[in-house]
Amino acid sequence: MSEIITKSVKELNKALSDGELSSSEITQAFVDKIKEDDDTYEVFLTKTLDEALNEAKAFDEKGQAPRTIVDGLPYVLKDNIVTKDIRTTAASKILDNFIPPYDASVYEDLNEDGAILLGKVNMDEFAMGSSTENSAYRKTKNPWDLTRVPGGSSGGSAAAVSAHLAPFALGSDTGGSIRQPAAYTGVVGVKPTYGLVSRYGLIAFASSLDQIGTFTNTVEDAALILSRIAKNDKKDSTSFSGTYPDFIKDLEAPLTGRTIAVVPAFEEGLQDEIRDSLKEAIDVYKDLGAEIVEVDFKLLEQALSAYYMIASAEASSNLARYDGVRYGVRAQDYDGLVDMYVKTRTEGFGPEVKRRIMLGTYALSSGYYDAFYKKAMQIRTLVVNEYDKIFKKADLLLTPTTATTAFKFGERSDPIEMYLSDLYTIPANISGIPALSMPAGLDKNGLPIGLQLSGPALSEGLLFNAAHAYEKVTGNEKLER
Repeated sequence: MSEIITKSVKELNKALSDGELSSSEITQAFVDKIKEDDDTYEVFLTKTLDEALNEAKAFDEKGQAPRTIVDGLPYVLKDNIVTKDIRTTAASKILDNFIPPYDASVYEDLNEDGAILLGKVNMDEFAMGSSTENSAYRKTKNPWDLTRVPGGSSGGSAAAVSAHLAPFALGSDTGGSIRQPAAYTGVVGVKPTYGLVSRYGLIAFASSLDQIGTFTNTVEDAALILSRIAKNDKKDSTSFSGTYPDFIKDLEAPLTGRTIAVVPAFEEGLQDEIRDSLKEAIDVYKDLGAEIVEVDFKLLEQALSAYYMIASAEASSNLARYDGVRYGVRAQDYDGLVDMYVKTRTEGFGPEVKRRIMLGTYALSSGYYDAFYKKAMQIRTLVVNEYDKIFKKADLLLTPTTATTAFKFGERSDPIEMYLSDLYTIPANISGIPALSMPAGLDKNGLPIGLQLSGPALSEGLLFNAAHAYEKVTGNEKLER
């Protein structure tokens, strides 16, 4: 089993194409691993294991080579991506009994490509959090250290790939919810350019920030999976309608002549090993022929504040629909319609979701809109301008993904301290640019370190090129079992 579950998506596809492995053998290996380890890691909220084995059997009976890179291969979805007739909760009690009547576009695309769903995995409730501790159901463990969080909000997706419960996963990233858990669990996490991947069927948190992306064990796998889900979708009004880039074409291209920016000020407050990894990465890129330039980024803390204002305001609006009337859980004991609304939302939402709804509602209220929401949007424009200046000087920007490695459960009970976990990831969401977190060694406690590459809109191909080059030089520490 271990030989199968540690293979990359590309390797599994080749084994399937060459007849070395069947889809049933591959899927069974991951099913066995899930049955063996899910009680330990607490990753899954809904399993579709029997259905997955039946789909794998049907693939094998056709006796055909895989049509796409994911044809006949299993994967998992974050539980805020809706799946027709399969329970989807967003890790919230208010959606405990929700069975969607339609499919998200990305799930539909993967179905058409022949990918096999193993189940829906854990997350922070409505994607609000940085540790997956805010789930109403389970506390997903970091596979590298069971006393520590896997990050969030896509902690289940990250842990599933890190622990080899699935060869790849999809998650969502609103302020770092793919890249931060990827860094904490030692995998590759990608937030694409806003609009590159359809958000149709993604349960909304903050619509101007949300983006679906990938978790994989290698950079090449990330490029291959993104190639399958990045496409225009008429059902999403924000979907990119231009020419989609080729993410694979320049994967092996030399970095000679490329310019990578770094921000010296970002080294302040970093865990020592992360600072060392960043410096080592700079040396690696110099050896690969890239030029390193130092730039300023003066709005990091302001971007964090603006993000939480914008995201909370949009969450306040988006979550107004959960009222117990149309779908989801309804309070059982109430007196009249208004009381039903109040009790349903009080019982159904967790503390972090309530906190952000109240913050967002306050920011949008009469007399405070200009002082809070409007000012946050003005800062957003300044952040976009800041990136424009950087990318006039450099092709890419190299930064830490997080200031520390994974923290212990309960260690960041203060909301402000928790919000700081997303300090380096949030600016990319505010500006809509693509960003990628890649493994960059281990700290003294044997915990993964992540570094982040970001670039201008639609520069995913260059991001993959630079990250792949780094990965080839440094290797990619694998989880040992």
